[in-house]
Amino acid sequence: MKAHTWILLRGLMREQRHWGEFPAILARALPGASIVTPDLPGNGRRHAMDSPTRVAEMVEFCRQDLSERGIAPPYRLLALSLGGMVAVEWAHRYPQEIARCVLLNTSMRPYSPFYWRLRWQNYRALLRQLLLGDAGSQEALILRLTSRRHAHGNPALLADWRAYQQEYPVSRRNALRQLLSAARYRAPLSRPAMPVLVMAGALDRLVDHRCSQHLARAWQADCLIHRDAGHDLPLDEGEWVAQSVARWLGVATPDYDKTGTIQSSCR
Repeated sequence: MKAHTWILLRGLMREQRHWGEFPAILARALPGASIVTPDLPGNGRRHAMDSPTRVAEMVEFCRQDLSERGIAPPYRLLALSLGGMVAVEWAHRYPQEIARCVLLNTSMRPYSPFYWRLRWQNYRALLRQLLLGDAGSQEALILRLTSRRHAHGNPALLADWRAYQQEYPVSRRNALRQLLSAARYRAPLSRPAMPVLVMAGALDRLVDHRCSQHLARAWQADCLIHRDAGHDLPLDEGEWVAQSVARWLGVATPDYDKTGTIQSSCR
């Protein structure tokens, strides 16, 4: 099989280490693939940079970063949440650079209302964290909202996340700038030119999974919903994500199965 370069793009206030074991899982499912996990400005090793307030600026940063590292297109993008918006804008602006897109639990105007894109039930907790919280409570809240599997606690994982935040702190200013970029982003009305797979967790507590369904229907894109997973699909069901992507590409065996999934065209 021809080797392909996969660019993995994370979401709000997350960095490459938050992928955990998923890059290795994906590499096993896609033999020969090169997996690249860049940090967006304001996160991880780029935490001292200002986060852009426009998704298009994040695209330009990623393109320049990859160029400076000698990683040439075409790329295959697998992107979560805010990273999905970056992937869509990238595919829209530079379709010749993107071969395929896999979008995980993402949302964007005009396809979903704001109270789906960020569930209204979380507004109070998020506001309280913004006004009164610290780094420790922040990571605990993020884990509770983004993971179904670990929502009731995972001390080792939470300790790792807190250590990441201590080493490369995401400033409150950058967190707000990232929120602004996500809130103001408006996707193109026409679907990307390349094949697109939309995936979501039906038990996402942060973003309503219907955002993914509506996007897939509007674009006539392939769509998979996992009935037991939350927002952070690679954390909750990394093996399922990787094998589903491989099957979508025609790499995995067609009889691969995983309980808890719903396969639907979402059209």
